[in-house]
Amino acid sequence: MDDLGIKDAFASITGQALLQAVLVIVIASLIMVAVQKVLPRVAEKLGGKPRLYLLASVPLLRLLIILATIVIVVPILVKPSFENMVAIFGALALALGFAFKDYANSLIAGIVTLYEMPYRPGDWIEVDGQYGEVRAIGTRAAEIVTPDDTVVIIPHNKLWDSLIANGNDGTDNLMCVADFHLEANHDVSRVRELLRDVAFTSPRTKTWQPVLVIVFNKPWGMHYRLKAYPFDPKEQFQFISELTARGSAELARQGVRFVSVPVSVS
Repeated sequence: MDDLGIKDAFASITGQALLQAVLVIVIASLIMVAVQKVLPRVAEKLGGKPRLYLLASVPLLRLLIILATIVIVVPILVKPSFENMVAIFGALALALGFAFKDYANSLIAGIVTLYEMPYRPGDWIEVDGQYGEVRAIGTRAAEIVTPDDTVVIIPHNKLWDSLIANGNDGTDNLMCVADFHLEANHDVSRVRELLRDVAFTSPRTKTWQPVLVIVFNKPWGMHYRLKAYPFDPKEQFQFISELTARGSAELARQGVRFVSVPVSVS
């Protein structure tokens, strides 16, 4: 009773069974590595929605391989009786619960992540002020790459107590916003039309998606926000830069003045 029946469960293990189990684990590991290496490379060549779907399948396939390995290995090592299964999985649950509490918490959150899919590989997310593209989803954590090419590891247990902002949510539609701060003495309708034309004439713009120009009246002047969708979410920063540069140049040609913020020198 003290050992929860573990000794009895493993008493029948033979050298041949152990060798078979190791062989299954090695094969499963090789398959898992191949999936993690090959599929992302194929996805990068596809682009668009097929890229997102293929990237999202990687963590799911990895989980299925792990589960299949457990299902195959356990009967090889242990006689598959009810008592033996209860003893083994009971001991495993206790070990995870006491020795790897935080790790187990992240593992459970990782399983929930695969089911609820708050983010997938290829999504652009922000968690605790860190914004970037989800490059990989492991069993314990997600890996994102920021615009500065910095890799950030985010444990899945952030799912329990943090707000997660997802810019494209499994699609290739990611809204980008270019801001313009102008003085108040101008034709608002003309400026809105001009900014819309800037977006529609960009080769990066999805012209079939909405292009919006939102105006806010501020004490210092007018705040314009030009919203549009690029063809590829990975080009969002080039897209915003292009809209900002071309929009600013066109506004200057039309004689529209930008707000100047005084800088105090101490």
